[in-house]
Amino acid sequence: MGRKIAREEAMKLLFQMEINNNFSNSIVEEYLEEKKPKNRESEYISDIISKAIQNKEYIDSVIEKHSKSWKLNRIAKVDLSVLRIAICEINYRSDIPLEVSINEALEISKTYSNLESAKFINGVLGSYVKRLDEKDE
Repeated sequence: MGRKIAREEAMKLLFQMEINNNFSNSIVEEYLEEKKPKNRESEYISDIISKAIQNKEYIDSVIEKHSKSWKLNRIAKVDLSVLRIAICEINYRSDIPLEVSINEALEISKTYSNLESAKFINGVLGSYVKRLDEKDE
């Protein structure tokens, strides 16, 4: 399992947590026990999920702000999970280039959702990154 697959597994786990409305650490532990990823992948999944849960309110506010009047409950759960992972990486994982986070989010959405979702995700992430770039100037 490489980083790409670990990212997909993190999205699936976050999706499962969203569907069940259960964001507890025990869910993460059970998931990792069942999947048995290698140490590096396990560390990535644990870290990104932990950061996504800890910063969920902020991440969700970013998604709502940049999704052009879409409320979170109208966004497909898969797309929401993909966006949460990507925004979490952009904000809290300096070891992952911004372009990689965006590209991987688009690839995951094409695999687990549809082309329209990929366009939506690209729009949300593009808007957010543009705002980040403007802050740096």
